[in-house]
Amino acid sequence: MERLNGFCTLSASDILEAAERVGTPVYVYDEALLAQKCAALQRMPSAYGLTVRYAMKANSSRALLRMIHDRGLYFDASSLNEVRRARLAGVPSADLMLTTQEVPQGADRADLEAMMLQGLRYNVCSLRQLREVGDFAAANGIPLAMRIHPGVGSGESATRNTGDKYSCFGVHLTDLEQALQYAGDRGIVFDCAHVHIGSGGDPEAWRQNIDRQLGFVERYFPQVATVNFGGGLREARMPDEQPADIEALGAYAKQRIEAFFARTGRRLHMEIEPGTYVVANAGYAVTRVIDKKQTGPEGFRFILLDGGMEVNARPLLYGSRHPFYVVSKDGRLLSSEFSPALAQSPCEAVVIGRCCESGDSQSLDAAGLNVPRRIAEPDIGDLLVIGGAGAYCSSMTPMNYNSHVQIPELLLTRDGALKVIRVRQTLEQMLQNERC
Repeated sequence: MERLNGFCTLSASDILEAAERVGTPVYVYDEALLAQKCAALQRMPSAYGLTVRYAMKANSSRALLRMIHDRGLYFDASSLNEVRRARLAGVPSADLMLTTQEVPQGADRADLEAMMLQGLRYNVCSLRQLREVGDFAAANGIPLAMRIHPGVGSGESATRNTGDKYSCFGVHLTDLEQALQYAGDRGIVFDCAHVHIGSGGDPEAWRQNIDRQLGFVERYFPQVATVNFGGGLREARMPDEQPADIEALGAYAKQRIEAFFARTGRRLHMEIEPGTYVVANAGYAVTRVIDKKQTGPEGFRFILLDGGMEVNARPLLYGSRHPFYVVSKDGRLLSSEFSPALAQSPCEAVVIGRCCESGDSQSLDAAGLNVPRRIAEPDIGDLLVIGGAGAYCSSMTPMNYNSHVQIPELLLTRDGALKVIRVRQTLEQMLQNERC
């Protein structure tokens, strides 16, 4: 059985079976790897307790939410609908924190208040949010969290930096005293301070954020008992990338929290909220080669797939790289970027999708330019698998662009069975809300 790489349990025959069962393109998830990631995060060192919250925006498929919750993780939601979605998957309100740019009104406001009474943690991200929810929280004895904008961030790209002046997430430091004065006047209590500086950035910046955040807590938040250091833990999708060392990051956080206790007498509970680290490498997008083209001696060779930006938009959005695997029509692994010697008859080609969009490429760099990749020369009908597709693919891609339908999802269970967890959308479902 030829596995795609050394860390997953998916084999080339699993990929072929998935394609034959539901067609392509299709997402396939690896339950065993997902379980390993959840367990590794829960083993992260901590001083006085650790809560791991999965950032469900990374992938909110119901089956995955249930598996992650069953393995002891809590959740961070980025919208009221994400909260509702998690609750429909069986996650209780008390296991959820809402960190959102929204300001719920009307029926949404009523839903928010009802779920706060059931234990939903609300993370205040602006002065307006505080003014809207503060009196209700105080009247019902519900402590709030606050997301602080530190003015410093770090992300894998500029659009994933959430802590500098180009992003507006959280209450900026220059508004902090005003927010705390407002809260103090009304008896509003903050028991959690939250800072998230970006996704996939420098681990050193993550360590620096720990010290910065503890300084905020010591100076401004005498009642805070929990510090949430955010997520953004770097994951390695490609063979030449290095993931965050969560053992070392946890050890550093533990040491700094213990030093905080020695200085202040306050024991702080630690929270983190990873998304990519949990699910990215547990997901694969399986596509089929449907054509080959070229643009002359000064141009490129193109491998055309039946799934592109509507399956994985991360190269277009961020210039992100994802590993490619080529599987033959009879289920043989022809190439893997984790085993370069495997590729026979390799070619240099740009891998593109079927959308009528020049940016529909899986081979883009950060400048938006096509960069050929070295893979086995595929035949028409062979399968090309895009790795690292568990996070921010199913949940974020423009699935109905060019009227393509949302693709199905399969789960390779720990006992080796392939289980359908989402069926393919139909054209009728795509159109069902249109009225004229």
